[in-house]
Amino acid sequence: MIYISRKEHFNAAHKLYNPNWSEEKNVEVFGPCANANWHGHNFELITTVKGEPDPETGFVVDLKQLSNVIRAEVIEKLDHKNLNMDVDFMQGKMASCEILVMEIWKIMEPEVAKITSTGKLHSLRLYETPRNFVEYFGE
Repeated sequence: MIYISRKEHFNAAHKLYNPNWSEEKNVEVFGPCANANWHGHNFELITTVKGEPDPETGFVVDLKQLSNVIRAEVIEKLDHKNLNMDVDFMQGKMASCEILVMEIWKIMEPEVAKITSTGKLHSLRLYETPRNFVEYFGE
């Protein structure tokens, strides 16, 4: 089994805030991430596809095609956006990295299937900061 990955970058703002809680509880749970005026991150998204190399190309997935899909389907929708307000697939959801990576998976899994005959989406790793990241392997 081969695992091949592509890293892409985007900048986005968000706020972690539960409208059912008091201001005090939001600050207690989310700290500065509950800032009323939002805060931003330089995100890194690593998309990993697994499979066997295609006998004709030697590729599990063409990385140029994978990059094009990630950029068109994810990065263009997230880059320089407010995750809480500007991103259609995040409407009504908590804008945590955990929820965001699960929503990205829903977009990417069928798109990856369209560009590889021998591979499938294996994982998404989303870095919010250099030290904080989430990793998702699907449902």
